[in-house]
Amino acid sequence: MTQLKNDIAMIGLGVMGKSLALNLLDNGFNVAGFDLNTDNIERASSEAKLLNELFTGKGQFTQGTSLKHVLQGLAKPRVIALSVPAGKPVDIVVSNLLEAGLESDDIVIDTGNSLWTDTEAREVSYKGKLRFFSTAVSGGEEGARVGPALMASGDQSAWQYVKPMWEAIAAKVDANGLPVAQFEAGEACAAYVGPSGTGHYVKMVHNGIEYADMQLICEVYHFMRDVLEMPAQEIGQVFEQWNNGVLNSYLMGISADILQQEDLATGKPFVDVVLDKAGQKGTGLWTAVNSLQEGCPTPTIAQAVYARAMSGQKSQRIQGSKLLKGNVANASQLDQTEVISELHDALYCAKLSVYAQGFDLLKTASDKEGWNLDFTQIAKIWRAGCIIRAAFLQGITSAYQQNGELANLLFDEVFIKQVEERELAWRIAVANSALYGVPMPGISSALSYFDSLRCEVLPANLLQAQRDYFGSHTYSRVDRDQAEKYHVTWSQSPRAEVKVNA
Repeated sequence: MTQLKNDIAMIGLGVMGKSLALNLLDNGFNVAGFDLNTDNIERASSEAKLLNELFTGKGQFTQGTSLKHVLQGLAKPRVIALSVPAGKPVDIVVSNLLEAGLESDDIVIDTGNSLWTDTEAREVSYKGKLRFFSTAVSGGEEGARVGPALMASGDQSAWQYVKPMWEAIAAKVDANGLPVAQFEAGEACAAYVGPSGTGHYVKMVHNGIEYADMQLICEVYHFMRDVLEMPAQEIGQVFEQWNNGVLNSYLMGISADILQQEDLATGKPFVDVVLDKAGQKGTGLWTAVNSLQEGCPTPTIAQAVYARAMSGQKSQRIQGSKLLKGNVANASQLDQTEVISELHDALYCAKLSVYAQGFDLLKTASDKEGWNLDFTQIAKIWRAGCIIRAAFLQGITSAYQQNGELANLLFDEVFIKQVEERELAWRIAVANSALYGVPMPGISSALSYFDSLRCEVLPANLLQAQRDYFGSHTYSRVDRDQAEKYHVTWSQSPRAEVKVNA
């Protein structure tokens, strides 16, 4: 009897690699797995065996003894997915695969959190040796196991081989854009995003939005905890209620769950025993830095990165809490119900502002690089499976379906109306954060972004005049061709305006 060829190989069977492999098996694909850590291979093999014992119609799992063994068992063109740490490990594995017999028609997929420019460089470097492809995966361990959001990019000829597998294992949504359970029919949250690097770029921006979204929720929790003096359990119940409305999202749901969890060791609220120092892996930083490089403001994403950095300054904050008393208002007269309502509306508006910032960065990069990104498609991918999945992504999908050339998400008619209805509450929440001494760098920067968009004339006219004063950096005039540059002879008397030749 001829042994069936494997459909795909998974190199790297850690948390994400194993979960993706089991998801592929769940959907009937035969998978070869390999990892330098034999314990990882054994764990994946044991879970795959159990899967086949409990259910019929599942794919077969083959333990790879070497990369050469893995390649020999794959159908051609061979499809190999890498789930290894970003950076040098990717290149090391690809080099080893080439030595093991990889051919020019074979497809290697990087599913890790690689920097998009590294992905671009790899496609150029490996051209003629293999078809290098990338797929950014969002959803964490659970998403990878039962349905992630998949942002694929690279060699378009490779997509026809990858597409059936990715669409099968991805999260699905129904006709209303709502997530459905694993194995239920629906529209897959997986798509070919564009040329090399775009999938990882879109995922990078996704992660930047994720940083900001998490920060916004934490700021509301902070105000409720310290000003309204609400216990964690009660805040969690409020968040649970909010999750049934316009703020419905994965992050809101898990926040409600966390806040209502009791610490198993002490019986205290779990969140109260967690040290207030937040880690980061760098993708939020990548987004903030890239936005600066592109000249596209994403202030709330940047503030979310800074907030994590501030959380790391624990010793300074302990000292500051004793020395910097703060002259803050008395909160005893606040109406808790009214304030909670204002915080709800502020959170929604700030969240919308963050997505507007993220999509504007995607648009800026797409225009610069000639990627021709489809923002409707990106919004669709994010509706399920990923960490930032939220009910209002269906609204974002509709906004871009109606106007693919939308300059800014905040300019959509539906969102304009939604913000108008909540704007005063947003402003009151930000004012209260200052009055009562609770930092809201995310929510306040989101409001400043909104107000900056509203401002036809920013004070940058004075700023540019300052630059001309001390550095002869020139300026343009509002009453003449803006391509023309001028300089004032500030140090001379009398002063004169001079037209500067380009």
